[in-house]
Amino acid sequence: MTDTPARLLKLLSLLQTPREWPGGELAERLDVSPRTVRRDIDRLRELGYPVEASRGSLGGYRLVAGAAMPPLVLDDEEAVAIAVGLRAGAGHAIEGVDEASVRALAKLEQVLPSRLRHRVSALQNATVPLVRGDGTTIDPQTLTTLASAATGQERLRFSYRSGDGTETKRQVEPYRLLSTGRRWYLVAYDLLRADWRTFRVDRVSEPFATGARFTSRPLPVEGGEGGGGEGGRNGQGGDPGDAARYFARSMAGMQPELRLDVRFAAPAEFVVARLPPTLGVPEPEGENACRLRSSSMDSLEWVALRLALVDCEFTVQGPPQLVAHLETLGARLTRAAALGHGPGHGHG
Repeated sequence: MTDTPARLLKLLSLLQTPREWPGGELAERLDVSPRTVRRDIDRLRELGYPVEASRGSLGGYRLVAGAAMPPLVLDDEEAVAIAVGLRAGAGHAIEGVDEASVRALAKLEQVLPSRLRHRVSALQNATVPLVRGDGTTIDPQTLTTLASAATGQERLRFSYRSGDGTETKRQVEPYRLLSTGRRWYLVAYDLLRADWRTFRVDRVSEPFATGARFTSRPLPVEGGEGGGGEGGRNGQGGDPGDAARYFARSMAGMQPELRLDVRFAAPAEFVVARLPPTLGVPEPEGENACRLRSSSMDSLEWVALRLALVDCEFTVQGPPQLVAHLETLGARLTRAAALGHGPGHGHG
């Protein structure tokens, strides 16, 4: 193999197999001399690949862990497997799958040959995911389009459905994708409204990167005017802001913060394993009890559901609106159970 770049890629692909390769076997596989193999190994080291050599009759070369992450060479099957896995995870805003996963998927799909993209899509379309009832399902292509546009500072067009069902066309300068553990959001500057907006990604459809580049604007500073969420308004400031802080302020304008005070009749370890991290961590109160004091920007309905799913007795000390919602929900469930025991509902 006389083409040096192609030979280096093939050598790297061999070395990424978890085994030690004798120099003679590498030379045979590449159809070059052992001296050429040694030179190619030196080139890979110069490129940042940590190739370790061992001496002796059984010695050889192997790729080891290094201080930095060098580029990987994937064959077709490996690329498809990784893309399918990333798509499956990125489509659901679950804990542990955040912006980094979507950025990785966007980079991989950007370089996938069309034949492999077709295989990835076919596999995904043939798979029915089992999702939790408190999450939202998102087309991974939407996520990768938004992530790529934000990374490349490229203007976006898309259709957006607001909470009341109104459909609008938006043209934005995307700033950052954020995951709350249940949903994905896009922080962007809306060109038609000349202001910053926070968009729920599950309400975005037909995203299209226009190709027009832009220079990133500074996010609103702390204490800007107002605090709109989806479609809400915020004052602009001159210094770059933090996307997470901006998002928290944006969401604060949509619904009041819930200050939770809940006692669970179970050990803290039991509750922690069943409670979403976004709701906080309960403190132990003896061996078989714990107490959760935290704040949440989630809806009453979702918080009530997650507390019930902990599967133990609990008492809500506050806030009052959560207590009232649980009372209403409990009465509704009691009526539903009573109806199930009425005439005609017995077992035959």
